[in-house]
Amino acid sequence: MTRKVVITGLGATTPIGGDVPTMWKNALKGVSGARTLEDDWVAKYELPVHFAARCSTPALDVLTRVEAKRMDPSTQFGVIAAREAWADSGITEIDQDRLAVAFATGIGGVWTLLDAWDTLKEKGPRRVLPMTVPMLMPNGVAAAVSLDLGARAGAHTPVSACASGTEAMHLGLELIRSGKADVVMCGGAEAAIHPMPLAAFASMQALSRRNDDPQRASRPYDTDRDGFVMGEGAGALVLEAEEHALARGARIYGELAGTSVTADAYHITAPDPEGLGATRALKAAMFDGRIQAEDVVHVNAHATSTPVGDKPEYTALRAALGSQLESVAVSATKSQMGHLLGASGAVEAVLTVLAVYERKAPVTINLENQDPEIPLDVVTSSPRDLPAGNIVALSNSFGFGGHNAVVAVRSV
Repeated sequence: MTRKVVITGLGATTPIGGDVPTMWKNALKGVSGARTLEDDWVAKYELPVHFAARCSTPALDVLTRVEAKRMDPSTQFGVIAAREAWADSGITEIDQDRLAVAFATGIGGVWTLLDAWDTLKEKGPRRVLPMTVPMLMPNGVAAAVSLDLGARAGAHTPVSACASGTEAMHLGLELIRSGKADVVMCGGAEAAIHPMPLAAFASMQALSRRNDDPQRASRPYDTDRDGFVMGEGAGALVLEAEEHALARGARIYGELAGTSVTADAYHITAPDPEGLGATRALKAAMFDGRIQAEDVVHVNAHATSTPVGDKPEYTALRAALGSQLESVAVSATKSQMGHLLGASGAVEAVLTVLAVYERKAPVTINLENQDPEIPLDVVTSSPRDLPAGNIVALSNSFGFGGHNAVVAVRSV
């Protein structure tokens, strides 16, 4: 019999809240985290995009200076989110050989890497910090979290661009189902609001150019959408075998009922225009969780606000859910907090879990003229109440390289 996996802890630090309660409150209110960047390097490098969505709570407000000095900003965010999720789970005693970590990133320690390169060029090799490699390596966040918790059943780092955080949950589910762990700390972290990634994403026409109106720049499904807003932060979830959670009397948010991972094998950046890989991912996650289309009442969509990205997701949802899609409340929360890249799937999974637990779908902002080719029932203006009874919500993530990942959360 397949082990049932439940969610018992949530953590996050994001542009709309430095912890889960604040993020959730602002997600329901429709608060935007996008702001004009005031860093000197914006003008120095003549960046065409002058805004982004930074974390609302600086890491140094939570970590000690000694801790922060030994971590890249992405790892700082990941550790903050993981500590909140762990405290929220209420776990006080555990066999550390049965505790694993699956913590993802899309880019990793870009600040550490590029700062070290500048130091090498300007000051020479002796001034490059000894901790540079542990800080820049993509598995730095998973390693830091595993050290923090004493997790010895494995520390894994999915790196699948913007699908990374969701793929971490897929891995966590499999670790518990296979019997290799009883508890897995899953998540994703990213800190790429740096001139080089901003310049690169702008060069490929992926970022919105609404420099005069940052808070209205991310516009999923709107006819005037022109790209995403760069965000940063982390999300974390404690996954636990149901029998393990029940034995300790844990508060359970919901069941991680099904997950899936597929690949488009179509293009390095563009999604399959027919949404075929995304369709297979949605159907596979539903099959994995024994979910029927009529069970699904809510979707937290990937919805980056790019001209080419939003429509294939609609096509995939239509193919997977059929006529039921007309009754599904869709939230596009990147409209509020921007695109957190490798952290986006984990943060959006936290919001999806809370939507099921609280029976409310959060708000999509800036949707003023909905694209007629994307006729979704998008939650705007105010949160949408979700029905009573057994319900399922889906969270989608799609990344460069053709990575598709989906998680399905069922109420308990």
